[in-house]
Amino acid sequence: MSPRYRIVLTERERKELERITKNKKSPAGKFIRARALLLCDKGSEGPDWKASNTARALGVTTRTLELLKRRFVQHGLESALNGRVRKKSSRKMKFDQVFEAKLINLACSEPPEGHRRWTVRLLAEKAVELEMSQSISHMSVQRILKKMNSSH
Repeated sequence: MSPRYRIVLTERERKELERITKNKKSPAGKFIRARALLLCDKGSEGPDWKASNTARALGVTTRTLELLKRRFVQHGLESALNGRVRKKSSRKMKFDQVFEAKLINLACSEPPEGHRRWTVRLLAEKAVELEMSQSISHMSVQRILKKMNSSH
C-alpha cells in the first residue's frame, strides 16, 4: 500500500511526542500513537520508517497507521494522540431512578398468584399494567435489575 499521508513533525511536535513516550504515566494507546508518529516522521530529524516496519514494531496494523497519519494531517497532533472524540447520545433517558426504585420494589414483592417467583416478562407486564410506564421490554427490566445487582 502506498503511503497517502506524509508526516513531517515540527520541533515543538517532536518534543511533545518524545515527552509522552518518556513519561511512564502515559496511557498505552496514547504512547503507541505518539511512538508511531515519531517513527513515521519524514522530516530531517525523523527516522522515516516504513509503515510495515513501524506496524510490526508497535504491534498494530498498517491500516491503523494510515488512519493515524490521516488524522494527524487533517486534524492535528491533539486529535491524533487522543483519538476520535465520541459524541454523547442525544437520546433521552426513558426510565429514571424513581421508575427503577418502583420496579425493584415490585420485584421484591410477592409474585402473582400461580407463579413461584417474578420473571422479567412478568415484571414488564405488571409495570405496564400498573401504569408505571407506557411500555417496557423484558430486556429493559433485566438491565435495570442487573444494574442494581438485584437477584430474586
